[in-house]
Amino acid sequence: MTEMMRVLIERGHAYPAEGNVYFDVRSFDGYLGLSNQELDNLLQPAGEGETGKRDPRDFAMWKAAKPGEPSWETPWGRGRPGWHLECSAMAHKYLGSAFDVHGGGVDLVFPHHENEIAQAKAFGDDFAGYWVHNAWVTMSGEKMSKSLGNSVLVSEMVKHWRPIVLRYYLGTPHYRSMIEYSEEALREAESAFGRIEGFVQRAVELAGRTVEPATEVPPAFAEAMDDDLGVPQALAIVHTTVRQGNTALTADDKETAIARLAEVRAMLGVLGLDPLHEQWAGTGGGEANALDSMHGVVDSLVRLVLDQRQAARARKDYATADAIRDRLQQSGLAIEDTPSGPRWSIGSH
Repeated sequence: MTEMMRVLIERGHAYPAEGNVYFDVRSFDGYLGLSNQELDNLLQPAGEGETGKRDPRDFAMWKAAKPGEPSWETPWGRGRPGWHLECSAMAHKYLGSAFDVHGGGVDLVFPHHENEIAQAKAFGDDFAGYWVHNAWVTMSGEKMSKSLGNSVLVSEMVKHWRPIVLRYYLGTPHYRSMIEYSEEALREAESAFGRIEGFVQRAVELAGRTVEPATEVPPAFAEAMDDDLGVPQALAIVHTTVRQGNTALTADDKETAIARLAEVRAMLGVLGLDPLHEQWAGTGGGEANALDSMHGVVDSLVRLVLDQRQAARARKDYATADAIRDRLQQSGLAIEDTPSGPRWSIGSH
Protein backbone atom coordinates (compact mmCIF):
# COMPACT_ATOMS: atom_id res chain seq x y z
CA MET A 1 0.00 0.00 0.00
CA THR A 2 2.80 2.37 0.91
CA GLU A 3 4.50 1.70 -2.43
CA MET A 4 1.29 2.34 -4.36
CA MET A 5 0.75 5.67 -2.56
CA ARG A 6 4.38 6.70 -3.09
CA VAL A 7 4.19 6.05 -6.84
CA LEU A 8 0.86 7.84 -7.21
CA ILE A 9 2.15 10.88 -5.30
CA GLU A 10 5.28 11.00 -7.48
CA ARG A 11 3.14 10.86 -10.63
CA GLY A 12 0.84 13.61 -9.44
CA HIS A 13 -2.23 11.39 -9.00
CA ALA A 14 -2.26 11.69 -5.21
CA TYR A 15 -1.22 14.22 -2.58
CA PRO A 16 -0.71 14.26 1.21
CA ALA A 17 -2.64 16.73 3.36
CA GLU A 18 -2.76 16.92 7.15
CA GLY A 19 -1.91 13.27 7.71
CA ASN A 20 -4.22 12.03 4.96
CA VAL A 21 -3.37 11.01 1.41
CA TYR A 22 -5.98 11.83 -1.25
CA PHE A 23 -6.36 10.69 -4.83
CA ASP A 24 -6.76 13.58 -7.25
CA VAL A 25 -9.72 12.40 -9.36
CA ARG A 26 -9.18 15.08 -12.01
CA SER A 27 -5.68 13.73 -12.67
CA PHE A 28 -7.03 10.45 -14.04
CA ASP A 29 -8.74 10.79 -17.43
CA GLY A 30 -10.63 7.50 -17.18
CA TYR A 31 -12.33 8.31 -13.89
CA LEU A 32 -16.07 7.41 -13.88
CA GLY A 33 -15.72 5.36 -17.07
CA LEU A 34 -17.34 2.35 -15.39
CA SER A 35 -20.43 4.16 -14.10
CA ASN A 36 -20.60 6.58 -17.06
CA GLN A 37 -21.07 9.65 -14.87
CA GLU A 38 -19.85 13.21 -15.32
CA LEU A 39 -17.44 14.41 -12.65
CA ASP A 40 -18.87 17.93 -12.60
CA ASN A 41 -22.32 16.52 -11.85
CA LEU A 42 -21.13 14.75 -8.70
CA LEU A 43 -21.80 16.23 -5.30
CA GLN A 44 -19.54 14.61 -2.74
CA PRO A 45 -18.77 16.74 0.33
CA ALA A 46 -15.70 15.97 2.36
CA GLY A 47 -16.27 13.28 4.96
CA GLU A 48 -15.91 13.79 8.69
CA GLY A 49 -12.28 14.24 9.62
CA GLU A 50 -11.14 14.54 6.01
CA THR A 51 -9.40 17.88 5.68
CA GLY A 52 -7.10 19.48 3.15
CA LYS A 53 -8.83 18.21 0.00
CA ARG A 54 -8.19 20.13 -3.19
CA ASP A 55 -11.53 19.01 -4.56
CA PRO A 56 -14.40 17.68 -2.40
CA ARG A 57 -14.71 14.72 -4.79
CA ASP A 58 -11.14 13.54 -4.20
CA PHE A 59 -11.15 10.40 -2.10
CA ALA A 60 -8.95 9.26 0.76
CA MET A 61 -6.35 6.60 0.12
CA TRP A 62 -4.87 6.93 3.60
CA LYS A 63 -6.60 8.35 6.66
CA ALA A 64 -4.88 10.01 9.60
CA ALA A 65 -5.00 8.02 12.83
CA LYS A 66 -7.87 8.57 15.24
CA PRO A 67 -7.83 7.65 18.95
CA GLY A 68 -8.69 4.00 19.49
CA GLU A 69 -8.32 2.95 15.84
CA PRO A 70 -5.64 0.57 14.54
CA SER A 71 -2.92 2.54 12.79
CA TRP A 72 0.43 2.13 11.06
CA GLU A 73 3.37 4.45 10.47
CA THR A 74 4.00 5.86 6.97
CA PRO A 75 6.10 8.70 5.54
CA TRP A 76 2.90 10.78 5.55
CA GLY A 77 1.94 10.12 9.13
CA ARG A 78 0.42 7.41 11.25
CA GLY A 79 -2.95 6.15 10.08
CA ARG A 80 -4.83 3.43 8.28
CA PRO A 81 -5.65 2.61 4.65
CA GLY A 82 -8.89 3.66 3.01
CA TRP A 83 -11.34 0.99 1.90
CA HIS A 84 -10.58 1.52 -1.79
CA LEU A 85 -6.82 1.31 -1.34
CA GLU A 86 -7.08 -1.98 0.55
CA CYS A 87 -8.81 -3.64 -2.40
CA SER A 88 -6.48 -2.26 -5.07
CA ALA A 89 -3.41 -3.26 -3.07
CA MET A 90 -4.69 -6.79 -2.37
CA ALA A 91 -5.63 -7.31 -6.02
CA HIS A 92 -2.14 -6.20 -7.08
CA LYS A 93 -0.41 -8.47 -4.59
CA TYR A 94 -2.48 -11.63 -5.02
CA LEU A 95 -3.87 -11.37 -8.56
CA GLY A 96 -1.10 -9.43 -10.27
CA SER A 97 -1.30 -6.43 -12.53
CA ALA A 98 -4.18 -7.91 -14.57
CA PHE A 99 -6.93 -10.44 -13.88
CA ASP A 100 -10.04 -11.56 -15.70
CA VAL A 101 -13.19 -10.83 -13.70
CA HIS A 102 -14.08 -8.43 -10.87
CA GLY A 103 -17.45 -8.89 -9.20
CA GLY A 104 -19.52 -7.08 -6.62
CA GLY A 105 -22.92 -5.66 -5.86
CA VAL A 106 -24.50 -3.00 -8.04
CA ASP A 107 -24.20 -0.57 -5.13
CA LEU A 108 -20.38 -0.77 -5.36
CA VAL A 109 -20.01 0.53 -8.93
CA PHE A 110 -19.61 4.04 -7.53
CA PRO A 111 -17.65 5.08 -5.64
CA HIS A 112 -15.82 1.90 -4.64
CA HIS A 113 -15.10 0.26 -7.98
CA GLU A 114 -14.46 3.56 -9.74
CA ASN A 115 -11.90 4.40 -7.08
CA GLU A 116 -10.27 0.97 -7.27
CA ILE A 117 -9.87 1.38 -11.03
CA ALA A 118 -8.43 4.88 -10.71
CA GLN A 119 -5.80 3.84 -8.16
CA ALA A 120 -4.79 0.64 -9.90
CA LYS A 121 -4.59 2.03 -13.43
CA ALA A 122 -2.86 5.23 -12.38
CA PHE A 123 -0.32 2.97 -10.65
CA GLY A 124 0.19 1.09 -13.92
CA ASP A 125 -1.96 -2.05 -13.53
CA ASP A 126 -4.40 -3.19 -16.20
CA PHE A 127 -6.65 -4.38 -13.35
CA ALA A 128 -9.90 -6.22 -14.26
CA GLY A 129 -10.80 -7.25 -17.79
CA TYR A 130 -14.53 -7.75 -17.10
CA TRP A 131 -16.92 -6.40 -14.49
CA VAL A 132 -19.88 -8.40 -13.17
CA HIS A 133 -22.25 -6.54 -10.86
CA ASN A 134 -24.92 -8.56 -9.12
CA ALA A 135 -28.21 -7.30 -7.74
CA TRP A 136 -29.33 -7.97 -4.18
CA VAL A 137 -31.25 -10.60 -2.34
CA THR A 138 -34.23 -8.76 -0.84
CA MET A 139 -36.70 -9.55 1.91
CA SER A 140 -40.04 -7.75 1.96
CA GLY A 141 -38.65 -5.37 -0.67
CA GLU A 142 -35.56 -4.41 1.40
CA LYS A 143 -31.96 -5.30 0.61
CA MET A 144 -30.83 -8.18 2.79
CA SER A 145 -27.85 -6.98 4.80
CA LYS A 146 -26.20 -7.40 8.17
CA SER A 147 -26.67 -3.71 9.00
CA LEU A 148 -30.45 -3.98 8.59
CA GLY A 149 -30.61 -7.12 10.70
CA ASN A 150 -32.58 -9.03 8.07
CA SER A 151 -29.87 -11.44 6.94
CA VAL A 152 -30.55 -15.15 6.56
CA LEU A 153 -27.29 -17.03 7.06
CA VAL A 154 -26.35 -19.85 4.71
CA SER A 155 -25.38 -21.94 7.74
CA GLU A 156 -28.98 -21.70 8.92
CA MET A 157 -30.52 -22.14 5.48
CA VAL A 158 -28.83 -25.48 4.86
CA LYS A 159 -30.38 -26.86 8.03
CA HIS A 160 -33.75 -26.67 6.29
CA TRP A 161 -32.91 -26.83 2.59
CA ARG A 162 -30.55 -29.07 0.68
CA PRO A 163 -27.48 -27.06 -0.44
CA ILE A 164 -27.97 -28.06 -4.08
CA VAL A 165 -31.56 -26.73 -3.98
CA LEU A 166 -30.36 -23.49 -2.40
CA ARG A 167 -27.75 -23.12 -5.15
CA TYR A 168 -30.40 -23.72 -7.80
CA TYR A 169 -32.68 -21.12 -6.18
CA LEU A 170 -29.97 -18.45 -6.06
CA GLY A 171 -28.80 -19.19 -9.60
CA THR A 172 -32.18 -19.19 -11.31
CA PRO A 173 -32.53 -15.39 -11.74
CA HIS A 174 -30.02 -13.47 -13.83
CA TYR A 175 -27.16 -12.22 -11.68
CA ARG A 176 -28.18 -8.61 -12.36
CA SER A 177 -31.76 -9.26 -11.22
CA MET A 178 -33.07 -8.87 -7.70
CA ILE A 179 -34.01 -12.04 -5.80
CA GLU A 180 -36.94 -11.66 -3.40
CA TYR A 181 -36.39 -14.23 -0.65
CA SER A 182 -39.42 -16.22 0.44
CA GLU A 183 -40.19 -19.74 1.60
CA GLU A 184 -42.63 -20.11 -1.28
CA ALA A 185 -39.95 -19.25 -3.85
CA LEU A 186 -37.62 -21.83 -2.31
CA ARG A 187 -40.33 -24.48 -2.42
CA GLU A 188 -40.90 -23.70 -6.11
CA ALA A 189 -37.15 -24.04 -6.73
CA GLU A 190 -37.12 -27.33 -4.86
CA SER A 191 -39.96 -28.63 -7.01
CA ALA A 192 -38.30 -27.47 -10.25
CA PHE A 193 -34.97 -29.02 -9.35
CA GLY A 194 -36.80 -32.15 -8.23
CA ARG A 195 -38.04 -32.59 -11.79
CA ILE A 196 -34.46 -32.48 -13.03
CA GLU A 197 -33.30 -34.93 -10.37
CA GLY A 198 -36.22 -37.22 -11.08
CA PHE A 199 -35.24 -37.52 -14.73
CA VAL A 200 -31.59 -38.10 -13.86
CA GLN A 201 -32.52 -40.86 -11.42
CA ARG A 202 -34.90 -42.61 -13.80
CA ALA A 203 -32.51 -42.37 -16.74
CA VAL A 204 -29.67 -43.85 -14.68
CA GLU A 205 -31.97 -46.72 -13.64
CA LEU A 206 -32.87 -47.35 -17.27
CA ALA A 207 -29.22 -47.22 -18.36
CA GLY A 208 -28.20 -49.60 -15.60
CA ARG A 209 -24.79 -47.97 -15.45
CA THR A 210 -22.99 -44.68 -14.88
CA VAL A 211 -23.59 -42.25 -17.75
CA GLU A 212 -20.79 -39.71 -18.01
CA PRO A 213 -21.55 -36.09 -18.96
CA ALA A 214 -21.36 -35.26 -22.65
CA THR A 215 -18.05 -33.80 -23.79
CA GLU A 216 -19.84 -30.68 -25.07
CA VAL A 217 -22.96 -28.86 -23.92
CA PRO A 218 -25.79 -28.21 -26.42
CA PRO A 219 -25.05 -25.12 -28.57
CA ALA A 220 -28.16 -23.29 -27.30
CA PHE A 221 -26.93 -23.69 -23.70
CA ALA A 222 -23.47 -22.37 -24.60
CA GLU A 223 -25.02 -19.44 -26.46
CA ALA A 224 -27.13 -18.52 -23.42
CA MET A 225 -24.15 -18.66 -21.07
CA ASP A 226 -22.03 -16.62 -23.48
CA ASP A 227 -24.68 -13.88 -23.44
CA ASP A 228 -23.76 -12.14 -20.17
CA LEU A 229 -23.98 -15.40 -18.18
CA GLY A 230 -27.63 -15.94 -19.10
CA VAL A 231 -28.29 -18.68 -16.55
CA PRO A 232 -32.12 -18.36 -16.72
CA GLN A 233 -32.04 -19.03 -20.47
CA ALA A 234 -29.50 -21.81 -19.94
CA LEU A 235 -31.74 -23.47 -17.35
CA ALA A 236 -34.61 -23.30 -19.81
CA ILE A 237 -32.49 -25.43 -22.16
CA VAL A 238 -31.85 -27.85 -19.28
CA HIS A 239 -35.58 -28.24 -18.60
CA THR A 240 -36.34 -28.65 -22.31
CA THR A 241 -33.76 -31.43 -22.50
CA VAL A 242 -35.24 -33.03 -19.37
CA ARG A 243 -38.69 -33.04 -20.98
CA GLN A 244 -37.25 -34.66 -24.09
CA GLY A 245 -35.57 -37.23 -21.89
CA ASN A 246 -38.79 -37.97 -20.03
CA THR A 247 -40.58 -38.48 -23.35
CA ALA A 248 -37.89 -40.99 -24.31
CA LEU A 249 -38.28 -42.76 -20.96
CA THR A 250 -42.03 -43.05 -21.46
CA ALA A 251 -41.41 -44.56 -24.90
CA ASP A 252 -38.75 -46.88 -23.44
CA ASP A 253 -36.28 -45.31 -25.90
CA LYS A 254 -33.12 -46.14 -23.97
CA GLU A 255 -30.63 -44.69 -26.47
CA THR A 256 -32.31 -41.27 -26.61
CA ALA A 257 -32.86 -41.13 -22.84
CA ILE A 258 -29.17 -41.84 -22.21
CA ALA A 259 -28.13 -39.20 -24.75
CA ARG A 260 -30.35 -36.60 -23.05
CA LEU A 261 -28.99 -37.64 -19.63
CA ALA A 262 -25.41 -37.06 -20.83
CA GLU A 263 -26.37 -33.60 -22.09
CA VAL A 264 -28.21 -32.72 -18.88
CA ARG A 265 -25.23 -33.79 -16.76
CA ALA A 266 -22.89 -31.69 -18.92
CA MET A 267 -25.06 -28.59 -18.54
CA LEU A 268 -25.61 -29.09 -14.83
CA GLY A 269 -21.88 -29.58 -14.41
CA VAL A 270 -21.24 -26.10 -15.81
CA LEU A 271 -23.69 -24.69 -13.25
CA GLY A 272 -22.35 -26.78 -10.38
CA LEU A 273 -25.72 -28.53 -10.07
CA ASP A 274 -25.05 -32.10 -11.22
CA PRO A 275 -26.72 -34.23 -8.50
CA LEU A 276 -24.47 -37.18 -9.42
CA HIS A 277 -21.25 -35.22 -8.81
CA GLU A 278 -19.34 -36.34 -5.73
CA GLN A 279 -19.40 -32.80 -4.28
CA TRP A 280 -23.07 -33.23 -3.43
CA ALA A 281 -22.68 -36.57 -1.68
CA GLY A 282 -23.94 -36.32 1.89
CA THR A 283 -24.57 -32.56 1.75
CA GLY A 284 -28.08 -32.63 3.18
CA GLY A 285 -27.18 -31.16 6.54
CA GLY A 286 -29.52 -30.77 9.51
CA GLU A 287 -33.16 -31.39 8.74
CA ALA A 288 -32.39 -31.88 5.06
CA ASN A 289 -29.90 -34.64 5.91
CA ALA A 290 -32.46 -36.28 8.17
CA LEU A 291 -34.96 -36.22 5.30
CA ASP A 292 -32.41 -37.92 3.04
CA SER A 293 -31.97 -40.66 5.63
CA MET A 294 -35.73 -41.08 5.97
CA HIS A 295 -36.09 -41.40 2.22
CA GLY A 296 -34.51 -44.86 2.31
CA VAL A 297 -36.91 -46.02 5.01
CA VAL A 298 -39.94 -44.64 3.18
CA ASP A 299 -38.73 -46.18 -0.08
CA SER A 300 -38.58 -49.62 1.50
CA LEU A 301 -42.12 -49.28 2.87
CA VAL A 302 -43.54 -47.93 -0.39
CA ARG A 303 -41.79 -50.68 -2.35
CA LEU A 304 -43.48 -53.27 -0.12
CA VAL A 305 -46.91 -51.78 -0.88
CA LEU A 306 -46.09 -51.51 -4.60
CA ASP A 307 -45.11 -55.19 -4.63
CA GLN A 308 -48.56 -55.99 -3.21
CA ARG A 309 -50.12 -53.86 -5.95
CA GLN A 310 -48.09 -55.66 -8.60
CA ALA A 311 -49.18 -59.02 -7.18
CA ALA A 312 -52.83 -57.89 -7.35
CA ARG A 313 -52.40 -56.86 -10.97
CA ALA A 314 -50.72 -60.16 -11.80
CA ARG A 315 -53.77 -62.06 -10.54
CA LYS A 316 -55.99 -59.56 -12.39
CA ASP A 317 -57.42 -58.15 -9.15
CA TYR A 318 -57.51 -54.65 -10.61
CA ALA A 319 -59.90 -53.30 -7.97
CA THR A 320 -57.36 -54.00 -5.22
CA ALA A 321 -54.51 -52.66 -7.35
CA ASP A 322 -56.39 -49.42 -8.02
CA ALA A 323 -57.34 -49.10 -4.35
CA ILE A 324 -53.68 -49.38 -3.33
CA ARG A 325 -52.68 -46.77 -5.90
CA ASP A 326 -55.45 -44.42 -4.72
CA ARG A 327 -54.42 -44.76 -1.07
CA LEU A 328 -50.82 -43.96 -1.95
CA GLN A 329 -51.91 -40.90 -3.93
CA GLN A 330 -54.09 -39.74 -1.03
CA SER A 331 -50.96 -39.93 1.12
CA GLY A 332 -49.23 -37.45 -1.23
CA LEU A 333 -47.33 -39.96 -3.34
CA ALA A 334 -47.42 -40.05 -7.13
CA ILE A 335 -47.16 -43.46 -8.79
CA GLU A 336 -45.80 -43.86 -12.32
CA ASP A 337 -46.05 -47.19 -14.14
CA THR A 338 -43.09 -47.64 -16.48
CA PRO A 339 -41.83 -50.53 -18.64
CA SER A 340 -39.16 -51.18 -15.97
CA GLY A 341 -41.66 -51.16 -13.12
CA PRO A 342 -43.53 -48.68 -10.93
CA ARG A 343 -41.82 -45.58 -9.53
CA TRP A 344 -42.96 -43.27 -6.80
CA SER A 345 -42.29 -39.63 -5.94
CA ILE A 346 -43.73 -37.05 -3.57
CA GLY A 347 -46.31 -35.09 -5.53
CA SER A 348 -44.14 -34.59 -8.61
CA HIS A 349 -46.59 -36.04 -11.16
